[in-house]
Amino acid sequence: MIVALALPLAAQAATVAIDVRGFDGKPLPGAVVTIETPKAPAVTVRGPYMIEQRDIAFQPHVLIVPVGATVGFPNRDRVRHHVYSFSKTKKFDLKLYGKEDARTVLFDRPGVVPLGCNIHDSMSGFVFVTATPFAALTDQAGHVSITGVPAGTGTVRVWHPSIRAPGSTASQPIDVAATGFATTFVLHR
Repeated sequence: MIVALALPLAAQAATVAIDVRGFDGKPLPGAVVTIETPKAPAVTVRGPYMIEQRDIAFQPHVLIVPVGATVGFPNRDRVRHHVYSFSKTKKFDLKLYGKEDARTVLFDRPGVVPLGCNIHDSMSGFVFVTATPFAALTDQAGHVSITGVPAGTGTVRVWHPSIRAPGSTASQPIDVAATGFATTFVLHR
């Protein structure tokens, strides 16, 4: 369940500002926020998109890419890595490769792709593949602003691995005025 408070913004462009709060009421950094609207333009693949393996970790921990993006997985560590995913969205297996080697994967379906390393069990990361151009990651304060959103109805979706809902996603309908929209999502168990 999500509790939200909507307030109009005094701006010319349709900007949607969202603050995401976790189960404890504190800001939730690293959450993916998407806005789906029938008036959204098609996504564009710009790239390059990369998740580095550095200091035995995936960096960034979460990467948002549009459908059709190719993501590079360069190894910046002195040890070898074996990157994989068993996700229904995209299954792949990048066998052992060393420092400064890189592999790429095409992400051709929307969804969440959890990442792991067959050598280093502590490594985890995510590729969030989206079909909407309106997607962003919350900052350390749990805040995100998405610009250029067309006025009208739509759906805001918030994804984070800690959300205990199907697909780790919570959603809410919104009605964006031409002047913008602001809301706070408070996640409940």
